[in-house]
Amino acid sequence: MTPFPWSEAIGFGLGVLRLAPETFWRMTPRELAHAIRAVRGPMVPPLKRPDFDALLRAFPDNEAHHG
Repeated sequence: MTPFPWSEAIGFGLGVLRLAPETFWRMTPRELAHAIRAVRGPMVPPLKRPDFDALLRAFPDNEAHHG
C-alpha cells in the first residue's frame, strides 16, 4: 500500500487552496480530493504502452523539424 502523500496534500491545501491550517485539518481526504479535482480537473490515466508506441510511430522525433 502506498503511503498517503502528506507533503503534497498539505502543500496543495495550504499553498494552492490557501486554506487556514484549521480548515485543512478538518477536511476529510474525500473533501480534499474533490477540491483538488475542482482546481486541476479530472485525473487522466497515463497512456498504456501500446498507445504510446502508436503515437511514436505516428509522430516520430525528427531532427529536421527542430529549431
